Amino acid sequence: MSLRERIATPDGKRRLVRAIFSTIADRYDFITVVLSYGQDRRWKRRLIDLAAPQPNSRALDLATGTGDIALALASCGAHVVGLDITFRMIELANHKVARRAAPRSLSFLVGDMLALPFPSGSFDIVTTGYGLRNVPNLVMAIEEIARVLSPGGRVLSLDFNRPSNRVVRSAYLAYLTLAGAALGWVLHRDPDTYRYIPASIRQYPGAEAVAHLFESRGFTGVRCYPVLGGLMTIHHAIRA
Repeated sequence: MSLRERIATPDGKRRLVRAIFSTIADRYDFITVVLSYGQDRRWKRRLIDLAAPQPNSRALDLATGTGDIALALASCGAHVVGLDITFRMIELANHKVARRAAPRSLSFLVGDMLALPFPSGSFDIVTTGYGLRNVPNLVMAIEEIARVLSPGGRVLSLDFNRPSNRVVRSAYLAYLTLAGAALGWVLHRDPDTYRYIPASIRQYPGAEAVAHLFESRGFTGVRCYPVLGGLMTIHHAIRA
């Protein structure tokens, strides 16, 4: 069964994403640097700047991975929860916190973006890096984000974009497919491990469509900030 077929249904995508991120967890930080041309930290810093966390604000970082965004929010004085569906990612995030003597106002837990274990209106800020593209049901994820945000709360999402220009899109996906196959083979002896990224981008509706989904689910002031010439996007939206 091809990657496209495996992620064609919500259940199939859920199983594949869990398996892939469990496999790549220990090399996740390395891979994000390689596939972002070394720009990942700068992009996340821009996301934090746009989030503008205030001391004692309540923040939730979804698909937290090894915790980079959560750590940056906590360093600004926010009370932060980092959530990820992959147990190994949470282990690594906790190890990172221990090494850096991070603020006590930071905690991590294993959880599902489609069923967040928090009361409604629990957070002032929700962030996610490379999270929305990987959920089995994008609409449900946005609805859950809306539910846990307080009125006036902000959501910020950094992710790959699906370029609207057909030529640019084809070249971009071809590069990611070749680079992903090579990295997958070298690191895991499985070329499909990182070919999942272009496969998921093909399925992703793209930045403008995601912005419309935010608007349709009660968000206002929705903005798309192009990154890397529009190959990546930061979404910013306010809970009405």
